[in-house]
Amino acid sequence: MRFFVPFDARNPKTRLAELFDDGERREFARALLADVLAAVRGAGHEPVVLATAQVDVDAPVTVDDRPLTPAVEDALAGADLPAGIVAADCPLATPAAIQRLVAVDAGVTLAPGLGGGTNALVVRTADFHVDFHGVSIRDHRERAREAGVEPATLDSFRLALDVDEPADLVEVLLHGGGEAAAWLREAGVDVAATDGRVEPTRRGDSGADPG
Repeated sequence: MRFFVPFDARNPKTRLAELFDDGERREFARALLADVLAAVRGAGHEPVVLATAQVDVDAPVTVDDRPLTPAVEDALAGADLPAGIVAADCPLATPAAIQRLVAVDAGVTLAPGLGGGTNALVVRTADFHVDFHGVSIRDHRERAREAGVEPATLDSFRLALDVDEPADLVEVLLHGGGEAAAWLREAGVDVAATDGRVEPTRRGDSGADPG
């Protein structure tokens, strides 16, 4: 099965600016992407990066600089079904999690992200239309019903995390075993408990160069 992996190749992860500069954020985004590509490939499927600009990765790349919804919609329209979509910033994804997503027998299967998003989905009906704006998990359930199918929801810890905020890095460090977790450690990012809260910290004023 083909899995489209949308990726912001131009200005990724702006909400991590308090920890990383522009170049570091681009490096970290590529590490996140590498983990997702490895999970899809390890599950026996074909990842295709749907990028806003050309990017050098070990997978086919389609460049589309439009907003996420029309870019993914057109990619799906030209693909053989079933087809999948998985966010490029889900570093806890594993081949087993992708296999569980694909194994669900439904016209549309959704893997919710924390905070109301949709981190992965498998589409088996051509009448379904994606909608990644706003509360997309709710909207995708509505779009599935409009297409005449009852959506299935996959409860997956491994697919629930998409990295946007500094607090998300804690989960990557504690539960990740791929390139993103390794990049964070090499960059001097660690986990600290302060006043009962667990937060990411970075060694020194600017951190170590992750290379």
